[in-house]
Amino acid sequence: MKRAAQGYKILEGSCAGPAVCPLSRVRAGTEVCIKQLATAPEITDRLRELGFCEQQKIKLLTRKSSFICQVCNARLGISEALADSILVETVSASQTAAD
Repeated sequence: MKRAAQGYKILEGSCAGPAVCPLSRVRAGTEVCIKQLATAPEITDRLRELGFCEQQKIKLLTRKSSFICQVCNARLGISEALADSILVETVSASQTAAD
């Protein structure tokens, strides 16, 4: 069964409309906070082992052939399909400065 793709609109690297959007829709260079992993349980477990867990702040470095993210001081590459299933919220500059 295929999921219907939602139409998300990105403005200036931020998610417009709903508070969260897929990582695949975020502009490179944007820092985001993971809100939900919409993947199969075994993939969700593996992502969490790698540092992709809820409330974790990550930075999308590039979105060329694969999506390269900085997670816990490491760079990890993921596919566009996987990036589609990681729901994130952009982190404002004031939130980053507070950390």
